[in-house]
Amino acid sequence: MAFELASPCKVNLLLNILGKRPDGFHELETVLYPVDLHDRLSFERGPSRIELTCNHPALPVDASNLVHRAAEAFLRAAGVPAGVRIHLDKRLPLAAGLGAGSGNAAATLLGLNRLFDQPLSAQQLANLAVGLGSDVPFFLQSKPALGTGRGEQIRVLDWFPALRGAWLLLLHPGFGVSTAWAYRNLARYPDAVNGRPGRAAELLARLQRGDLEAAGAAFYNALETPVLEKYPLLALYQEFLCEHGAVVARMSGSGSTTFALSKSRAEAEALQAACDEAFGTNLWSRVVPLTETAREDGPG
Repeated sequence: MAFELASPCKVNLLLNILGKRPDGFHELETVLYPVDLHDRLSFERGPSRIELTCNHPALPVDASNLVHRAAEAFLRAAGVPAGVRIHLDKRLPLAAGLGAGSGNAAATLLGLNRLFDQPLSAQQLANLAVGLGSDVPFFLQSKPALGTGRGEQIRVLDWFPALRGAWLLLLHPGFGVSTAWAYRNLARYPDAVNGRPGRAAELLARLQRGDLEAAGAAFYNALETPVLEKYPLLALYQEFLCEHGAVVARMSGSGSTTFALSKSRAEAEALQAACDEAFGTNLWSRVVPLTETAREDGPG
């Protein structure tokens, strides 16, 4: 029987780069927060190995798609002889810094494990997730987390008192930013690529104290350094949002999505309306509550 799972996204409240690793990746510390906006994936057993379809014409449906690769990894690890049909209903923007592709991969692992009666343990799924991408392990669970290593080492966190009642505004400009490009260009900025350790602990301490205004100064993203230089429109978004009442305005991940935090729904919606007036209604924007219960039941 076919069923669907929601595949959420995230924002990085903090992304601190701590240097280049011998394996070519970057050592980092990041605070990831789940966002209650979703793509959707449907799953059913099929006669052939993997049949992937997608409503978005720009996304391939072959082995270059992360959903396809997640399905391949799952079927190989589980030793499942049957095939599977997967449909990805893409609703979130591409190359946006929201981790939507990683979320799709994690939802695929969870969905196929459910479809084939849980052949893999949570640890086995986590091991597969690490091999698929640094953000994928985060999406196997539904709470905020601290990511270390290259981001794949996840420590699940409690909900933050400072964000209780806060609302999130997301802005996407209609173009994406290559994550690989952003990391490559960090080398031109020694202070950004070799960041000060402990930023994550500082932000988490402030978020636990319950004062969003006080926590705002500790939000940080090292990748803004190369990205905002190349795309000054994103810097303009941040300046505009702060001038119009946002407590925090930062880029998520490697961009190109900007997020802003407001203390209430009314303030977030007023901020969205101001952005529509200033930048045009073709700008992709969403207002989302940062509720503690939004995803406590997990994907789906």
